[in-house]
Amino acid sequence: MGFNEKLHAYIAARFYVRLARSYGERGKAAFIHATQFYAEQRGRRMAKRAIADGQPLTYETYRAYGEWESTEEMKAEDCANRSEVVSTGPAFEFHVLACPWHEQFRAMGLEEAGLVYCAHLDNSISRGFNPYMVYEVPQTLHDHPYCIQRVTNQQGLAPGQTAQTAAFDPSKARPAEERRRDFEYHCAHSYWSYARTAEAIFGEEGRAIAEAVLSDIAEDWGEDYNTVIRKYVSFDFETI
Repeated sequence: MGFNEKLHAYIAARFYVRLARSYGERGKAAFIHATQFYAEQRGRRMAKRAIADGQPLTYETYRAYGEWESTEEMKAEDCANRSEVVSTGPAFEFHVLACPWHEQFRAMGLEEAGLVYCAHLDNSISRGFNPYMVYEVPQTLHDHPYCIQRVTNQQGLAPGQTAQTAAFDPSKARPAEERRRDFEYHCAHSYWSYARTAEAIFGEEGRAIAEAVLSDIAEDWGEDYNTVIRKYVSFDFETI
């Protein structure tokens, strides 16, 4: 098994457990802050690529410039992300019906961690991409039959702005493989976002938590994954 959606979820779940166990509500607050940091950084990368390609920072562009796609492993397990669009305007709303992150949190008995993670992830990616879009996640798969994701101000208009200067142009978009990042990258980005945040807030104890999560990964997934994740220790995840 390679780097995939479930390992990505596992990393977040183990940080939640260790931060909450060590610091209670402060640990949970640190987890939320790290999740937001990770997601906003991801959204900023998407925006930088879009701007470089001459695209407006609208929701249509946001959907086109998303950084991941379902892995073949999750498709083979029949738990790849699956959703349906229920409205395209004035608000864009879609329902997520199946999700490998949800499957992983549930398998670990950590629905609480999943609730917190999913409540802050996508709206933070959107905020990093364009803070004027309003991205809401009023319910998730962790405690409902489906997850609701809803976006208003799809044009991403700033206060006082009446229209975008241009529309999304598919012909200007860089190839999909240049917009996407594989799950080795995403897992490393997630790990180092939580690790750096934990150390920034809790010092050496936070660093110890990050090392403990690596031990968790080695035990449950294999040491080879840690070797790869450690290679990203000095990587600047703002770069595109």
